[in-house]
Amino acid sequence: MAGRGSRLRPHSLTVPKPLIPVAGQPIVHRLVKDIVKVLDQPIEEIAFVLGDPAWFGEEVVSSLEDLARGLGAKASIYRQDEPLGTGHAIMCAKDSLSGPAVIAYADTLIRANFNLDPEADAVIWVKQVDEPEAYGVVKLNEKQEIVELVEKPKEFVSDLAVIGIYYFKDVAILKEQLQYVLDNNIINGGEYQINDGIKGMMANGKVFKTGEVSEWMDCGNKTVTLETNTRMLGFLKADGDEQLISASTKQDNANIIEPCYIGENVILKNATIGPNASIGNNCVIEDSIVKNSLIQSNTTIKNANLDEAMIGNHVKYDGDFTKISIGDYTIME
Repeated sequence: MAGRGSRLRPHSLTVPKPLIPVAGQPIVHRLVKDIVKVLDQPIEEIAFVLGDPAWFGEEVVSSLEDLARGLGAKASIYRQDEPLGTGHAIMCAKDSLSGPAVIAYADTLIRANFNLDPEADAVIWVKQVDEPEAYGVVKLNEKQEIVELVEKPKEFVSDLAVIGIYYFKDVAILKEQLQYVLDNNIINGGEYQINDGIKGMMANGKVFKTGEVSEWMDCGNKTVTLETNTRMLGFLKADGDEQLISASTKQDNANIIEPCYIGENVILKNATIGPNASIGNNCVIEDSIVKNSLIQSNTTIKNANLDEAMIGNHVKYDGDFTKISIGDYTIME
């Protein structure tokens, strides 16, 4: 999670993209919890690869340590000082690369329910897609084993897209292959890639299988993040596992249309919230309609009719625009 999330600006200018909340929780928190749920095994350690300490500072580290502790694991923090690719990022955490492990990119969310194949040396999570030429996909043999990774194929290979989550029965084998990639300066697209380490494992006879997810939700830019927020709220409402509307919500002539997430100490006055709205802690929404939108914490909204809006923390907004994207500490009155 070392990138700056430039496609999600202005929201990622002040908050690292993996910590931007979707349906009430930071993206990386939801991803890690979902992976733990899918694995259904005790987790000993969660290693996070962060970027520049000036950007991913102590507050971020503290948040990730709390996340790991809450899942019964220890947190290990590593730094990738230069954006040299996925293979390089993984090797920044080489001291943690032993035994069974999952490696995941922290800007995507999943829904999945399956058992890991005990015969596989590794599993690559995939999702069936309509336009495989836009993705990296897997090629399978007659045993349904992965035999090749193909990036944006011009001719049809398969419709199973790689989503950026991997399981390794012994991740030390991947570490060995990635060390070879680094030592021999094997670069693709100007970077050291995890795929080159995986190809080395395949060449040595390691068996790769697919793990298919039922849902794959991106958080790359404002539009898809709002779509993900909507879909996640629907899943959470159906699951019934989380309290989505805080008991501390204060309502004065307010109408809540579920599914919604409403955080702690929110004040709603002459307001209609929802459907598909997420409101962070300590917000005030007055004389407004908010739907299909994501508003972070400590923000005041007045006289607004918001639809497909994304608003940051500590914002004051009073106006009649609808599809807006406003970063932290903005005042529009």
